[in-house]
Amino acid sequence: MKTDIQIQKDVMDELKWQPFLNSSEIGVAVKNGIVTLSGTLDSYAKKLDAERAAKKVAGVKAIAEDIRIGVSPGAGKTDAEIAEAVFNTLKWHSAVPEEKIKIKVEDGIVTMEGELEWEYQRVNAKTAIQSLSGVRSVINLITIKPKLNAFDMEQKIMAAFRRNATVDASKVNVSTIGNKVVLTGKVRSFAESEDAEDVAWAAPGVYHVENKLTVEEPEYAF
Repeated sequence: MKTDIQIQKDVMDELKWQPFLNSSEIGVAVKNGIVTLSGTLDSYAKKLDAERAAKKVAGVKAIAEDIRIGVSPGAGKTDAEIAEAVFNTLKWHSAVPEEKIKIKVEDGIVTMEGELEWEYQRVNAKTAIQSLSGVRSVINLITIKPKLNAFDMEQKIMAAFRRNATVDASKVNVSTIGNKVVLTGKVRSFAESEDAEDVAWAAPGVYHVENKLTVEEPEYAF
């Protein structure tokens, strides 16, 4: 089992491996497998990149993220300018039906509301705007319209797990309550847990995913 010191070193090495991050700007602390990231970065996208990098490391159980967005050239943009940039970006994004999304910007924080048919559209909408200049954070309140009944949804998710190379379908259980999906069982890493959750979100009609998967830490020989 990895020690907190080993996990800390691996997380720091993973941050150094990311081409768009300056690892010296990010502090890493670990306690009982829970990683806390701190520091100041100049964009919301970099903040997300740092979090994703830490989640890839074996032994990480959870992320406590305390990174702030600092002053950047885009910080002087008005909310109206940011809103216009968001609108234009969504308009030209082929995978996002922008006419179904409502945008509000306040102090650089973008809130998206509306109703879409697929989770990938909801994710793409956020991804498209999170790196725009002046955006400090994105609150995604877009909901997904139900498309399948609960049983069909469960069967499609299980079939997707069996096709997925990174998820051990034999150790993951899927149950549905209406349009809510609950995942239970054991996975080999935090990254596999997230992959399983992503697979569940990709099913049409999924409104909420409750991830109760537990991470089995592998034994390490020293």
